[in-house]
Amino acid sequence: MTAYQDDIDAIRALKEEAGSSWDAINPESVGRMRAQNRFKTGLEIAQYTADIMRHDMGEYDADSSAYTQSLGVWHGFIGQQKLISIKKHLKTTNKRYLYLSGWMVAALRSGFGPLPDQSMHEKTSVPALIEELYTFLRQADARELDLLFTQLDDARAAGDDTAVEFIQSQIDSFETHVVPIIADIDAGFGNPEATYLLAKKMIEAGACAIQIENQVSDEKQCGHQDGKVTVPHEDFIAKLNAVRYAFLELGIDNGVIVSRTDSLGAGLTQKIAVTSTPGDLGDQYNSFLDVEEISEDDLGNGDVVIKRDGKLLRPKRLASNLYRFRAGTGEERCVLDSITSLQNGADLLWIETEKPHVEQIAGMMDRVREVIPNAKLVYNNSPSFNWTLNFRQQAYDRFAEQGRDVSAYDRSALMSVEYDDTELAQVADEMIRTFQRDGSARAGIFHHLITLPTYHTAALSTDDLAKGYFAEEGMLAYVKGVQRREIREGIATVKHQNMAGSDIGDNHKEYFAGDAALKAGGKDNTMNQFN
Repeated sequence: MTAYQDDIDAIRALKEEAGSSWDAINPESVGRMRAQNRFKTGLEIAQYTADIMRHDMGEYDADSSAYTQSLGVWHGFIGQQKLISIKKHLKTTNKRYLYLSGWMVAALRSGFGPLPDQSMHEKTSVPALIEELYTFLRQADARELDLLFTQLDDARAAGDDTAVEFIQSQIDSFETHVVPIIADIDAGFGNPEATYLLAKKMIEAGACAIQIENQVSDEKQCGHQDGKVTVPHEDFIAKLNAVRYAFLELGIDNGVIVSRTDSLGAGLTQKIAVTSTPGDLGDQYNSFLDVEEISEDDLGNGDVVIKRDGKLLRPKRLASNLYRFRAGTGEERCVLDSITSLQNGADLLWIETEKPHVEQIAGMMDRVREVIPNAKLVYNNSPSFNWTLNFRQQAYDRFAEQGRDVSAYDRSALMSVEYDDTELAQVADEMIRTFQRDGSARAGIFHHLITLPTYHTAALSTDDLAKGYFAEEGMLAYVKGVQRREIREGIATVKHQNMAGSDIGDNHKEYFAGDAALKAGGKDNTMNQFN
């Protein structure tokens, strides 16, 4: 017996109890509606997807080739189409997630208009986007099941028992489009209480995984820009605790916290950490400060000093009242940040790097795993990297180390199209192709994501259409570049009325009004041209 058939039987029993006043109720129609609305609340989604992530994390621990992936999305429709495409081409959503990027919320979803990635956008827009994404994913479930139900009715009408059995098996084994979302809470949008309150809203909307970074909330910068300011570990731990308490209060006991360190590119701190004993966490944080040894006679008005090993050390303070870390300490700080986060409630790590280099990432993760052997990383395969140039330079360096002649290449100009057909470019492209596999095997990367891909694809596809439509190609630019491809490649949106729920609505009208239903999908519907 399946859940679908169980619901039909349960409604049939209720109908018998209700008597003649329920004569118009069709138990199978109710069963269909329940199947199309599997998840009733965001918390149900959060628990379902948290279970998926925890299962996937366990599989990765046993086999590093079982890594997971996601693409960042900025609208429910974009997320929906991504999952429809995954199911169409790959037949399963297994180990494919969604990423909700704070950058894209700021740039595309703020009521203030496009904003830089500095936590200036309304924090309510983050849970609102989570809710929107899951609304569209649930609608994708309803649409696909509605198509199966229509096929089932047609097979029954034709008396094709084999087809009926096959379609029923597809309904019974239906795989939902609902997948985990790793959601960016930036630096927590304020103090730990603000972080807790926002985390609750995100979880209630369906988020099973929340990513938080160790920057100062009011000085937050994009991870790939300059001017980043970190906080002492105790400040960050308080926010990790706030997120965990939010998960526990709402009953999502296995919710996932992704702890991100920006220390590799962050050269500044707003605070000197509190320390009580040599070598404690605060003392370790302060040990990375850029200081100068002074005597009492050297003290100036308003100077701040640290006493360590009997010496007076004056941290170098900027006009902004921020303190500078010593150059070259970024990797050391990333390792300490990562170990500390995992020891204080985080489940996964995120180390923001300045380039995609497997060995650089692995060098830090090797040191983390000496302390925490099953440490796992979420890695940003960022569009902020020039992947072509980075990997051609890595290939160049590899050739040079092997003693090969590289005189035909200008290392600083390897992005040039003149190198596209060279052996070096082919080697570089193969390194890019296998980057995720290699990073997961060598550097402990459990989850690979691209933060902003659909931002770029939307711009690129719009540019392609505008270039032709407003010039000589006219309507042919749309027909050839969009609609003809949609038809031939089986893109669901070619039947945009169906995609928006028109056929589901027609079926509901029939449930509610029977033969009196006024349907939109009759013979005069131009969407029939795409059947």
